Amino acid sequence: MRPSAYGPFPYSPIIERPKLIWPDGARIALWIIPNIEFFSLMDKVPAAAGGSGAPVPDVPAWAVRDYGNRVGVFRMMKVLDRHGIRATVALNSDLCAQHPQIMREGMARGWEWMGHCQTNTMRLNAVAPEQEAGLIKTAMDEIERATGTRPKGWLGSGLQETWATLDLLADNGCTYVADWVNDEQPYRMTLEGGRSLVSVPYSYELNDKPVFEKRGHTAAQFCEMICRQFDTLYAEAGEDGSGRVMAIALHPYLTGVPHRISALDEALAYVCRHPGVWRTTGAEIAEHFASGKAGHSA
Repeated sequence: MRPSAYGPFPYSPIIERPKLIWPDGARIALWIIPNIEFFSLMDKVPAAAGGSGAPVPDVPAWAVRDYGNRVGVFRMMKVLDRHGIRATVALNSDLCAQHPQIMREGMARGWEWMGHCQTNTMRLNAVAPEQEAGLIKTAMDEIERATGTRPKGWLGSGLQETWATLDLLADNGCTYVADWVNDEQPYRMTLEGGRSLVSVPYSYELNDKPVFEKRGHTAAQFCEMICRQFDTLYAEAGEDGSGRVMAIALHPYLTGVPHRISALDEALAYVCRHPGVWRTTGAEIAEHFASGKAGHSA
């Protein structure tokens, strides 16, 4: 992507687009993204990732995150199973070797694995330019070796990119990226040499990390946020006949704790009781959009 004042795509107001048609005429593509991450006890948890900036070993910052991988993620799996939801995991590739039990449980459920750097202690815009290509390739290669399938999607740690990231992702077999939280529908990004990626809408709003860590909301408020957002998107999709993506981003160390998990269960029960909700993955959204079957020009 060349440096520019706008992204590698045209400005497209939602009121001027062709209708977006989901499979079976669904109104909402429900996309659940657990961020399953690995933090080494030898690495400082960055302040941007919720760390305290304390010297290593920063036991409190590390231990709450390890709780998510030891306990919380399995509690979340049960809730998603109950509602027939296959997750798309934003996966730190270091977790493949460190916690293969999580990989095994996710694969048994048919979850999708999306690249999410090697570890959340290293972000693409915080390394030397010559390192970025290697970091992306290593993360993709490690996930492919662990799962047998190369990831089709990518979410950067902290949603961070450089001017080179999109082209490097295309070089490594990605077909979609989730860093750009600027829409409620997929759109096409045009890269150098005529290549392209699909942007699949992730969420910084329905995301337990800013909700709990930055805004100090309660679990009940998070549940209400999910239900209110669903009501609005569902009504709009019914009015204009154009489908929406509803992404919910989760972290096992936050939503997977005992006093919050029932709020997720309650919110998903509310959403999934409505007709016209397509419980799907990032790759399925991107593939349907790119196929031209969605109504948009691919």
